[in-house]
Amino acid sequence: MINTDALIIGAGPTGLFTAHQLKLIGLSCEVVDNLDKVGGQCIELYPDKPIYDIPAVPECTGEELTNNLIKQLKPFDIKFHLNERVDEVKRDNNNWFVKTNNDKIFLTPNVIIAGGVGSFEPRKFSPKECEKFENKYLFYAVKDKKIFEGKTVTIFGGGDSALDWAVELSKNSKVNLVHRRDEFRGAESTVNKMKELVNSERMNLFTKYQLNNVRGSDQIQSIDLKHDDGQTKNLETDYVLGFFGLIMQLGPIAEWGLNIDKKTISVDTKNFETNQKGIYAVGDICSYPGKLKLILSGFHEGALAARACFKLARPNEKYRFEFTTTSSKLLKRLGKKE
Repeated sequence: MINTDALIIGAGPTGLFTAHQLKLIGLSCEVVDNLDKVGGQCIELYPDKPIYDIPAVPECTGEELTNNLIKQLKPFDIKFHLNERVDEVKRDNNNWFVKTNNDKIFLTPNVIIAGGVGSFEPRKFSPKECEKFENKYLFYAVKDKKIFEGKTVTIFGGGDSALDWAVELSKNSKVNLVHRRDEFRGAESTVNKMKELVNSERMNLFTKYQLNNVRGSDQIQSIDLKHDDGQTKNLETDYVLGFFGLIMQLGPIAEWGLNIDKKTISVDTKNFETNQKGIYAVGDICSYPGKLKLILSGFHEGALAARACFKLARPNEKYRFEFTTTSSKLLKRLGKKE
């Protein structure tokens, strides 16, 4: 069991900045996210697209913003628990008992939900036969590229993730790239690189095809593809990768006794606390009159929620607001000299 002053659910920009604010005022925190990496929507949905609403930053990409937020957290020892979905939240005296799908348990007086509009889950293949091969021979993310070396890998998708991995894995594997359209949504430079590999016969490309069936018993032996015109094609392959983006699910949050309306959680704007004492919601998942779904709004919400956590985490201490420009205590936490 992990005891902490606050548990943040969601490692997107709002969750990362909230962690910074908690550590800045001397509270411990842990961060849980259903994805396998830090960054939330910024990394999964628009890593290369420009963002214009960050104060004092005229323009940055989702990836650049995430990297800067991670850099901002470097002075602190933040524990990230990735590939973990919070399934259970229940009251335990003055604390919240929180359990993940992997049986990791946290005990904390404060839970901050910063999960966008719910947890992100990969959009999956439709054939039911795929399920028995998931996380063995069929994947929706790459965790260890070494397992594909010397093998035949069939990649589905037309965005950055599909193209990036097709190019990368082609160095040591035989790659089939399958896309349901002729056009690709990835970066132009990556599309051009992919086409070069296809033209030099170092990669096979199949457009206007979709997965129709997976064949094999203990492991994948081949797959059936179906063309838009109805024709089918069988491909031998060792592994299948699908990159179709993410879908957002409210998931277990719906069972936590919170005031939920249209997949958002109502909060008190004084401290962004929900109807459950010690549970806060910040970022896109919270709602209140005048709410703006902007990253900068999430930063503001996270800062206020972090201060509210102090009262429950340190009931015998009085929180005193201090400026980082003048407080020796805060400068010390940041590892700065006065």
